[in-house]
Amino acid sequence: MFRKILIANRGEIALRVICACKELGIPSVAVYSEADRDSLHVRFADQAICIGPPRSSDSYLNIPQVISAAEITNADAVHPGYGFLSENPNFAEVCETSGLTFIGPRPEIIRLMGEKDRARQAMKEAGMPIIPGSDGVIDAEDDLKAIARDLGFPVLIKAAAGGGGRGMRIVRKEEELVSSWQAARNEAGLAFGNSDVYVERFIDRPRHIEFQVLGDQHGRIVHLGERECSIQRRHQKLIEESPSPRMTPELRKAMGQQILKALEDIGYTNAGTVELLMDEKGRLYFIEMNTRIQVEHPVTEMVTNIDLVKAQIMIAAGSDMNAVLRGGVLGKDGGVELRGHSIECRINAENPETFAPSPGKITALHLPGGTGVRVDTFAHSECVIPQYYDSLIAKLIVRGRDRDEAISRMSRALEMFIVQGIFTSIPLHQKIMHHPEFIAGNIDTKFIERMNESRKA
Repeated sequence: MFRKILIANRGEIALRVICACKELGIPSVAVYSEADRDSLHVRFADQAICIGPPRSSDSYLNIPQVISAAEITNADAVHPGYGFLSENPNFAEVCETSGLTFIGPRPEIIRLMGEKDRARQAMKEAGMPIIPGSDGVIDAEDDLKAIARDLGFPVLIKAAAGGGGRGMRIVRKEEELVSSWQAARNEAGLAFGNSDVYVERFIDRPRHIEFQVLGDQHGRIVHLGERECSIQRRHQKLIEESPSPRMTPELRKAMGQQILKALEDIGYTNAGTVELLMDEKGRLYFIEMNTRIQVEHPVTEMVTNIDLVKAQIMIAAGSDMNAVLRGGVLGKDGGVELRGHSIECRINAENPETFAPSPGKITALHLPGGTGVRVDTFAHSECVIPQYYDSLIAKLIVRGRDRDEAISRMSRALEMFIVQGIFTSIPLHQKIMHHPEFIAGNIDTKFIERMNESRKA
């Protein structure tokens, strides 16, 4: 096992990794910016070192500073969490050349899956269904027009690197095609330093479903079922649940086996998430893969009884899948058995009506508890939510015997979740939990838009 792990992140995920390290008996090192000097991950880590000013480009994204912190503290492994440097293949390579174990996939796999057009092609060659679209990036207007006409409108222009809705345009008319393509390229270049885009058929009102996977260094890969992530606004997830109310055991088995075969072909290791879109006929298509732990990983932990962060660390240290899956029940189809139903609400520091960020001091805080309730957070009373980073301040996760119980449990937990001093997304989550379409499981990525339109009407 590792001598010491440096956590190249902040907030709740940094605390989550610290918890896993403590349970494994591994000392941890927190890095922090000047804005996070009083953050809980700094307090609970065994060591902490400041790596720069508040701006993430000067601190959490500063690779030399992070590597120096690991060398100064004598760490021998780095956990990147999610966001920041977690899917940066150059960072993973620098870790390796510096004698540090990067707790994640190999750099070449991160690079392959990080370039969406290459990832699509690799998965297509491995037999995964993909949404019809261009075979690669589009860099000529004539090619763009020909491919769009062949696919039929509407089409979706997407950045080849990055995500989160940036560098993405829905084009419903041919006369909007070139201007949308140019706008997507410009936005992608500014956001990711890579202006490449590709085109695919647009699926209206899809469901967003993803499969959690784990691969050890001995050639064995398993999947831990799916998560439904269709409740989104501006392409950012708000609520996740496992299992999906739309998934059948037969479809889970078939898609799970396809995913495992595809990942075996590319030699995937550590934790990852295969993201899919489901159309109105229930057909699933590969869209991308995240080569890291996900924000929503707790819902999978709740229904499988497997600590995914500890699994990441153990796999990076060379443990085989039998040791990693302690507590989980593995089926013959390569999937871990799912028990009960879990839902996660992302509690963001933002206005629930306008989604405008709401940084500031939390003057009072009460976290809900009780049977089947979990809260992952770095927030505490009198703490300051900085303006420099993502608005996520907590994740409220519940587990029930079935989906109905999980919804009821989440509703009462949200009522008991008190945050004063800033706006949060809690009121929005409460409305969603009581919405008849959500309760019935009739959801898709346009759910929030329809809900807002009905409220205005």
